[in-house]
Amino acid sequence: MVDQPTTRQTPLSAVLITLNCVDSLRATLESLQFCSEIVVVDSGSTDGTRELAESMGARVLVESWRGFGPQKQFAIDQASHDWVLCVDSDEIVSDKLRENLLAELRAPAYKAYEFPRCNRFMGRYLKHGEGYPDLSLRLFNRKHARWSDDAVHEKVITLDVVGQLTGDLLHHSEESIESYLAKQNRYTTLGAQAMLAEGVEVSLSKLLLSPAFRFFKFYVLRGGWRDGLPGLVHIMIGCFNSFAKYAKHLELARRGDVSNR
Repeated sequence: MVDQPTTRQTPLSAVLITLNCVDSLRATLESLQFCSEIVVVDSGSTDGTRELAESMGARVLVESWRGFGPQKQFAIDQASHDWVLCVDSDEIVSDKLRENLLAELRAPAYKAYEFPRCNRFMGRYLKHGEGYPDLSLRLFNRKHARWSDDAVHEKVITLDVVGQLTGDLLHHSEESIESYLAKQNRYTTLGAQAMLAEGVEVSLSKLLLSPAFRFFKFYVLRGGWRDGLPGLVHIMIGCFNSFAKYAKHLELARRGDVSNR
């Protein structure tokens, strides 16, 4: 059974989507035991993810994949309570964030809240550059906010003023660079397809300059160099992602031109 929160005035539903994430899921669910309920929407796991979630008190539903934004919106629609906390299957609510979140929910001053997300990469929590503070809007009243329809790089949309909590949401990225790169490859493909569908045009200068601007902004200006080798590897992969996304967009656009001839 999931423990009840310390405040009964504002019950809270933790909501997450899953797919074959049994290795990281236990720590995530353990950090969510303070919530009134945990809702897991799974899109076809075969590694024991659903069974683990059920054994830890979560209510598990199965839903075919809709894209990140629509899938997450479907998940919060299944929650029993209006206040929802959205986390990913490789994220952990830190003790400080939990304490501040529960204290705020005794008498919420806002309808939505954001807080820092601290990314763990190559065995180190990144505290500078692109990896931090990575403010994420994840706690909100679903009557006043919702997930966007984006298939990738989805975000929570609200017209209300957003409050800010202290305490980190700990993000445990892929354990190996190989698996991390595989995930980034999927994301850049989805990003390129989304840009093409929206009619975004990509120039040669954007293809070449975007990675350089990204490196200067996050590694130099925002001190990514302070995170040592993990910080350098992280930003270099990020810069390549910028290049890859725009290169894939140009490839898709050219294929369209050829097919229309």
